Amino acid sequence: MSILFDDIERQTRQLSVSEKALLARILVEEIDPSEDRDVEQLWITESQRRYEGYLNATIEAQPGDEVMARVRRRLQ
Repeated sequence: MSILFDDIERQTRQLSVSEKALLARILVEEIDPSEDRDVEQLWITESQRRYEGYLNATIEAQPGDEVMARVRRRLQ
């Protein structure tokens, strides 16, 4: 990797979680500029559906660390 990349990586590690999330969003948009104007509303609708399912006990909550471990295994 270049010196510039190494410097950016080092600086990125010092950002807050919310700053890292914003940076990730910016980078993804740079890589894939295709824009679905409805995607944000679709995610809001889906998250509301899942939350209502949780409240109504039709969706079972799972520990976040277990979910992330499964995702990491799938991505390997």
